[in-house]
Amino acid sequence: MNIIVCIKRVPDTAEADVTIDKSGKDIDKSGLAFDLNEWDSYAIEEAILLKEKLGGTVTVLSMGGEDSNESLRKCLAMGADEAVRLADPAFDGSDGFATAKVLAEAIKKIPYDLILAGTQAEDDGYGQVGVTLGELLGIPHAAIVNRLEVQGKKVNVHRELEGGLEEVFEIDLPAVLTIQTGINEPRYVSIMGIRKVAKKEIKALGISDLNLKAEEVGLSGSDIALEKIFLPIVGEGAEILGGKPEEIALKVLDILKDKGGLTR
Repeated sequence: MNIIVCIKRVPDTAEADVTIDKSGKDIDKSGLAFDLNEWDSYAIEEAILLKEKLGGTVTVLSMGGEDSNESLRKCLAMGADEAVRLADPAFDGSDGFATAKVLAEAIKKIPYDLILAGTQAEDDGYGQVGVTLGELLGIPHAAIVNRLEVQGKKVNVHRELEGGLEEVFEIDLPAVLTIQTGINEPRYVSIMGIRKVAKKEIKALGISDLNLKAEEVGLSGSDIALEKIFLPIVGEGAEILGGKPEEIALKVLDILKDKGGLTR
């Protein structure tokens, strides 16, 4: 089975003080650590587990500058066979749809039976690229997958729904699946493992290598333009109401009246 995994290198903001940069359209990334997107780490692990069980190859794709090589090599150290980086100034500013277009054209050059991606990226949380990729390639797709079993030319998919529900269905291969966290336990990558793949070639493809025009990608090829980002406004602290239940109920009623929550 030939599997393609789409990954992204993202800044780690979990324990960082996030500030907006001078453009007002991005965060200040100076001093931030970067790593493989969390959801993508589960996708690459699932691909490697399938390769170990069924044979075949795992190819990893990422769109970004040379810094993305770090995450691609991490995937190679985990067990991926090939890595491809998609980089071109024309790709700058691509939204989820334009990003999927670039990935789709690159994927058309690679034999595949299954495409995996993380459900979403930690930096934007859009969750668009995987499902859009399936539409552009004209193949079945499923999102938020937390379990899968490949059986011949079909795959049984378990996907997470709201309220703790789970949907189970069967789709034909080839297909695109976006992987949810918790589907497996991503393996640890040692420094020695990284060193072993340090000289392995990472192919770089630009727009001239793909069947795309500059106006089809980047800002000109995007339907979404980011105008501004800002930190949430810090409001006042919560008001704790004291007293007997009937007294608290009356206070709540007065607050609702005062704030316009009751019309009559």
